[in-house]
Amino acid sequence: MELRQLEHFVAVAQEQHFTRAAERVAVSQSGLSASVRALEQELRTPLFSRTTRSVRLTEAGRALLVEAERTLAGAQAAKDAVDAVRGLLRGTLSVGVEQCVAGLNLPRLLAAFHREHPHVEIRLRQEGTTNLVDGVAGGRLDIAFAATVSPVGWRGELVPLAREPMVLLCAPGHRLAGADRAGWDELAGEAFIDFHPDFGPRRAADEAFAAARVRRTVALEVNDVHSLLELVHEGLGIAVVPHHFSRKPEARCLVAVALEGAGRPYYESVVVLPAAQTMSPGARALMALVREGTGP
Repeated sequence: MELRQLEHFVAVAQEQHFTRAAERVAVSQSGLSASVRALEQELRTPLFSRTTRSVRLTEAGRALLVEAERTLAGAQAAKDAVDAVRGLLRGTLSVGVEQCVAGLNLPRLLAAFHREHPHVEIRLRQEGTTNLVDGVAGGRLDIAFAATVSPVGWRGELVPLAREPMVLLCAPGHRLAGADRAGWDELAGEAFIDFHPDFGPRRAADEAFAAARVRRTVALEVNDVHSLLELVHEGLGIAVVPHHFSRKPEARCLVAVALEGAGRPYYESVVVLPAAQTMSPGARALMALVREGTGP
């Protein structure tokens, strides 16, 4: 089993298409197919279920994908480590981020990193917290910025970034718009606009409502903050969000109301890092900039 074969296998698994995967790894489609077939023969089991319209991983393929991604990430980290000893920082830095993470100005941070390390290719993925943690654990991401989590069996490091209260956002004409504060019982029966359950603000809000023993209905579910703010502005629902959302230009016509009571929620953000011995030089360099305060 060769690293090149694993690279071909991962490309097909991620693209779910042999032609696109071949273009991605810059080989002919026939060469890619032969490489995957050789791997299947060596492992004595099919890795993909192929039809004329789709390519899907088999159970064996799904099991191999986890280890293949980790192996490739480890090989790249080894190469990067040697370059770092030689005084060169090269390769690829894969960064994951959840939308609007508190305590971080990601564009400024990545720009500073690029100025210091121009030979490192930066790759950025925006996902929910669960996928980000899984990405760092599996070696798909070098570093991630996400909401606070406590994953079972996590062997890496979670470095706190920021902690802020969550507030109620509503349109000016809403019945709670004139209040200084709102209690949890006052929110019962309202229609809510919120993120996908994997996103940090949604998890924080769900936990707060559960702690307050107040049931709520998320009528509209979105994947970006701008859509959320626009829907609230149109009066289609209210939202419980991190306080810094209320300072965005799109929220200037909305009303932020403080939440009170034992279930008052907070939103916390962290840097997700792998175990120290597996951390890539690029991740170390980016984290050094975070500690210097480059990103706020």
